[in-house]
Amino acid sequence: MHMGLRNTIEYPKMKQRLPYFTLLTFVTFSSLLSDTWKADNGNGTFTNPIFYDEFSDPDLIRVGEDYYLTGTTMHSMPGLPVLHSTDLVNWKLASYAMGETDLDLEARFRLEKNQDIYGRGIWAPCFRYHNGTFYIFSNVNGRKTQLFTATNPRGPWTHKELNIALHDLSVLFDDDGKIYVVWGYKDIEFAELDKNFEIIPGTHKILFENDAGMGEGSHFYKIGGKYYIISAWWKGRMRMPCARANHPTGPWEVNPEISADEEFGIPEGSRFIRDRSDDFELKPIDPKSRGRMAMHQGGVVDTPSGEWWGFSMMDNNSVGRLTCLSPVTWHDGWPYFGLPGNLGRTPRTWIKPEHPNATKPIAPYERNDDFDGPSLANGWQWNHVPVLENISLKERPGFLRLHALPVTDFWNARNTLTQRAIGPVSIPTALLHTDGMKPGDTAGLALLNHPYAWIAIHRTDSGFELQQYDRWTQKTLRRSFSGQKIYLRAHCDFLKEKAYFSFSYDNQTYEQMGDEWSMVYQGRTFQGVRYALFNYHTGSGEAGYADFDQFKIHEPFPSGFTRPIPYGQTVQFKNRLDDSFLSVWNQKLISIPSNTDARNRLKVVGLPFGRIALETPDGLRVTVGRSEPFDQISVRAAKENGDPSQTFQWMEMPYGQTLLMSLATHRYLRIQPNGGLVTADARGATFDHINGASFDFEIIPDQP
Repeated sequence: MHMGLRNTIEYPKMKQRLPYFTLLTFVTFSSLLSDTWKADNGNGTFTNPIFYDEFSDPDLIRVGEDYYLTGTTMHSMPGLPVLHSTDLVNWKLASYAMGETDLDLEARFRLEKNQDIYGRGIWAPCFRYHNGTFYIFSNVNGRKTQLFTATNPRGPWTHKELNIALHDLSVLFDDDGKIYVVWGYKDIEFAELDKNFEIIPGTHKILFENDAGMGEGSHFYKIGGKYYIISAWWKGRMRMPCARANHPTGPWEVNPEISADEEFGIPEGSRFIRDRSDDFELKPIDPKSRGRMAMHQGGVVDTPSGEWWGFSMMDNNSVGRLTCLSPVTWHDGWPYFGLPGNLGRTPRTWIKPEHPNATKPIAPYERNDDFDGPSLANGWQWNHVPVLENISLKERPGFLRLHALPVTDFWNARNTLTQRAIGPVSIPTALLHTDGMKPGDTAGLALLNHPYAWIAIHRTDSGFELQQYDRWTQKTLRRSFSGQKIYLRAHCDFLKEKAYFSFSYDNQTYEQMGDEWSMVYQGRTFQGVRYALFNYHTGSGEAGYADFDQFKIHEPFPSGFTRPIPYGQTVQFKNRLDDSFLSVWNQKLISIPSNTDARNRLKVVGLPFGRIALETPDGLRVTVGRSEPFDQISVRAAKENGDPSQTFQWMEMPYGQTLLMSLATHRYLRIQPNGGLVTADARGATFDHINGASFDFEIIPDQP
């Protein structure tokens, strides 16, 4: 249960967070004041991830001026969310292609007969639109390929099982009426399909052997008359290969990486040695690990104005795999994720895709729920196929009633209601009423993971107990309970990967119960941590019911640890590598030791789109050369605002440190170790700050 590197994480000081918020005509920073994570910064830029909750194996299409997105949902029902956007940044849930009982295929899908589909439900969907019909093809372990179709992305959707079973398939409707499909793991296979989506005899072939390095998770396109396959490679460094050909059967040319190594400064967290077992022994964390968290498995999409954008997922430890958006630069006929001068590396913050109308920052799901309406908030999903007759929003209006079903433990409990957990820090609270519970019932709030943990009320033959269970240790803490309602809370820090539970009788004073414990991403559920409301029965008598009155999520840092850009302020930049300071000497930008008194101060000049210029007290500006060598950073007379040589895109690492990306190079300022010149050639952030590109800043008050 030791977290290694996670214990070295330091958050930035937050006491200066809001006093320096500046309202400029071109900067609103509405997301800084929001109550949940939104990628849209409100100033014409966005910050990755697009969602700070699990959205894995994304596939995205454009239909006219609208974009639609779906992804893996495994054992969560309903599944295959269909999200809609007009700008690729702000998304709303349009429907679920797979209803809550659509995947009721056999006992294991219902958590019956000691069987389950944890981590083996529905995954790696292929989203397509052709001749007025939306198609989602997807995989289910041990079953054939599933197909969902609709004429309206908001539904209704029709579901059927095909006669083929193709791992990580991607379908291409060609402009000559033919239908092609690629699929596979390590070996990438190809075939032509008929109109019933069956393989036409004689068309099956292997396009890429394992040693070609194409991996899995293919996305098949026809762009400008050429055929492209973008896929994912997972062994060692996560990366995205791409192949192209003039004909779908080849010959194919492979580019081993159009995206690689971009982790945004997130270190790989703890993993289990035996990933799918109940042996929770952790691997030692490798402090030198690089590229394991990088973006992979995704594809590309164009906009009506002709821009190209990439989408992909990145591992983000126990909160799950997150979807990111990347500007695409076409170079030598290849669609590289990233910007000219820094191909393959996605900026964490960048200008939103071009759009004719302003769009309001939004989040895709409704998370909080008072259970007052006729249906649940749209962010809820059941753990496996639910038993609908044992669930009610009507029996006690304003409450969710869960009738308990007999089971051995929480892992096998049916009708467990779940939501994706959201980062970087979140605190879900549930209000539970216990008056309908019978002896043997256990109802409460869980963090569904492997291992899981929960806090709950258990009714015994003699009364009620408040219990907290930790699957790590298999220990249950107990204390007496005599009321009829209780607030149950979980505290989740997904950057430190730590959580603990607390409870309250009045929603004012909360008392911790149990120790802090470690959250780990693992392959047993193949999902990040999920909040869960549950009620199950282990007694021999009649089962009762539990009533949940409300569910609320508090996000203390809904914009991450972002501090408002200190426009118009004088600051000192302190480097995370060696605590040195940025300074100006002999018309050069240098770093000087922290024990030096002569520290230069730089004024932050505000520019549109979250950009800045750095100005000395005498009015000169830091200027980056536009061509190699990139270490030619001088201090010169101020040019017109927005000149690329004097403009930097301000962005933050997930833990709050500042990065300054030069618009002249599309690379980041970094110091040279042991003092010396500052260069603009860092390709990205590192979690250990070893490349000298991450800074903290301190605002210096004006002298009287």
